[in-house]
Amino acid sequence: MKQVFLIHAHKDLAQLNALLARLADPDFILYVHLDRKWRVDPARVDARAHQVTPRRDVRWGTFSQVEATLASVRHVLAREAAFDKMLFLSGQDYPLLSNTALKEALAALEDVELIDTVPLGPQGWPANYRYEYFYSEGSALPLRLVLALANRTLRLLRRTRRFPAGLQPYGGSTWWTLSRACLAELLEQVARRPALSRFFRSVLCADEMFFQTLVMASSARQRVLGRNYRYVQWPDGSARNPQVLTEADVERVRASGAHFCRKLESGRSDGLRALLDACALDTGSVQGAGEEQQ
Repeated sequence: MKQVFLIHAHKDLAQLNALLARLADPDFILYVHLDRKWRVDPARVDARAHQVTPRRDVRWGTFSQVEATLASVRHVLAREAAFDKMLFLSGQDYPLLSNTALKEALAALEDVELIDTVPLGPQGWPANYRYEYFYSEGSALPLRLVLALANRTLRLLRRTRRFPAGLQPYGGSTWWTLSRACLAELLEQVARRPALSRFFRSVLCADEMFFQTLVMASSARQRVLGRNYRYVQWPDGSARNPQVLTEADVERVRASGAHFCRKLESGRSDGLRALLDACALDTGSVQGAGEEQQ
């Protein structure tokens, strides 16, 4: 069965092309979305990848991340009638497995959905604040003022926003591996319930909640494994961005059991990338995968 790789990239053409070159395979279909802010000539991207158009302006922490992902998924599903999984990657990801081993690993996981799904709340991930108040990352000044007033009113009344009726909030990593059937159902949910998108437009880092919540409200719920097989390192508990991996991290990366690691940067990560290329794992084992919350 074919696998689709949907890659969102906003910088570092050399790293992106290295990733595409490693994934070049007759059984892998590659799609790339280039952030509109990135002043890169699309013709310089590896020609083996299809490019998602139109390009969208994606801003950290805003609903634009969700919108760009939904648009990319629609673009792919309209063009690819049959595939097993879509692997949603950052341009700064890199595989730990050879293509052969990755195919074997995905075949072993054919019947499950690979997405971090942690319940939000005191007994899970304490990130309720991300939706309990209005957030306005990247909004124009008038809207920021309106939302600030709304938040002040909520606090004075000792109230918080309620999550959309019938949904339990879940969170986790932005990056996932989902089946075509699951993605088609998610798009149907989004089209049928426009209030969901309206609500999430004022949620902080909606990309770390939107897909998790909808997957867990879908018929795919029973197939969710609850992990995404991505390895990441955080510099400290308050960091907004994962640590850039280098050659010094190779043993931790290889021992993680993950399918991909992130994040890599040209120059700083060249040694690690060379080591991973030289010793691409020959096992399809999926034991001990690392966890990620970004």
